[in-house]
Amino acid sequence: MEGKRIVLGVTGGIAAYKAADLCSRLSKLGAQVQVIMTESATRFISPMTFQTLSRNDVLVDVFDERNPNVVAHVAIADNADLLVVAPATANVIAKMASGLADDMLTTVFLATRAPVLVAPAMNVHMYRHWTVQENIRRLKAHGVEFIDPVEGLLACGYEGQGKLADPADIVAKIQTMLAKKRDWSGRTVLVTAGPTREPLDPVRFFSNRSSGKMGYAIAAAAQRRGARVLLVTGPTSMRPPAGVDVTAVETAEQMYEAVMARLPEADVVIKAAAVADYTPVQVAEQKIKKTMDEINVRLRRTPDILAEIGRRRRPEQCIVGFAAETEQIEQYAREKLLRKGADFIVANDVSQSDIGFDVDNNRVAVYGKDGLVAAWPTMSKQEVADKLLDLVMHHLMKKGQT
Repeated sequence: MEGKRIVLGVTGGIAAYKAADLCSRLSKLGAQVQVIMTESATRFISPMTFQTLSRNDVLVDVFDERNPNVVAHVAIADNADLLVVAPATANVIAKMASGLADDMLTTVFLATRAPVLVAPAMNVHMYRHWTVQENIRRLKAHGVEFIDPVEGLLACGYEGQGKLADPADIVAKIQTMLAKKRDWSGRTVLVTAGPTREPLDPVRFFSNRSSGKMGYAIAAAAQRRGARVLLVTGPTSMRPPAGVDVTAVETAEQMYEAVMARLPEADVVIKAAAVADYTPVQVAEQKIKKTMDEINVRLRRTPDILAEIGRRRRPEQCIVGFAAETEQIEQYAREKLLRKGADFIVANDVSQSDIGFDVDNNRVAVYGKDGLVAAWPTMSKQEVADKLLDLVMHHLMKKGQT
């Protein structure tokens, strides 16, 4: 913790007084703590308390620019090793999930590339409300880490889950996050994500159920671990991770062109996109009217991106493909590995409703040239992403690419 720059965001709940204990613990461990308070937090505890504990000015107003040589929120965001929001109210969690920036804390959150830890504290019914849980899931999907509130008697009189986690436990979580490796520094990772859309007419298109969550989780994890990340993404509602070089495409042909253009830059290619195998031969210039009981659509094959990567690859590049299957998972995955010239194929059963397309969890098996390399139980896509990066890093180290 010595010399680590931690931004501590304190929001307006009764648990704000516990943030003083957290600030004190971090300072005693040698961390440089910069406290940011929301206006409502100052109604529960004085900024002077945190100034005394941290020995730094406490920031509240985003327009309170004290140093003309820098923009305060950008400088803080750039220099942070970790952003911690404790306690985090339902309101600030909602603003973070929605990308709102109406105060110093939320502005720094949007500007920073540092890891983020959120420690919620609120009434038990508020915490369980579907909107709060949806906002938490959304933030987790983008790599924000959480330390859950604990159960107990709450200040409002209710009993249940909603108490801020113990400051000692928050410190332990912070230490774990700061100890994470940036083992991908100096490497460039090309990731594809999401579906493609193959137009039939100006209104309609053929596509698939991919949400892009797995590819975006991989991109976020690689960026967090120090890699330069090139993300080629099909249409998705996902927000790209901060700091990632994004190329947005729509069709399989466009994804092919984008990937081939960036391929020479990549040390590792992870092709998680669900690219359409076929596209209409003809695209109607006007909307097709519903005048016939049946219509026939001729389809042609789209470019095989993974196979072309396999043909063009440099010997030192590592190529990872994905296989979304509904049956004979192992057989199809191993056949795909040989056909495409990849180092690994990550296979999952998308016929299962709790894993795969458009959900937050996945259960995958990874196949290499010698067969099954790893099979992981159901876990979040963020966890899958980190495990996959660990596996690829091990592969690169065996090849002598340290």
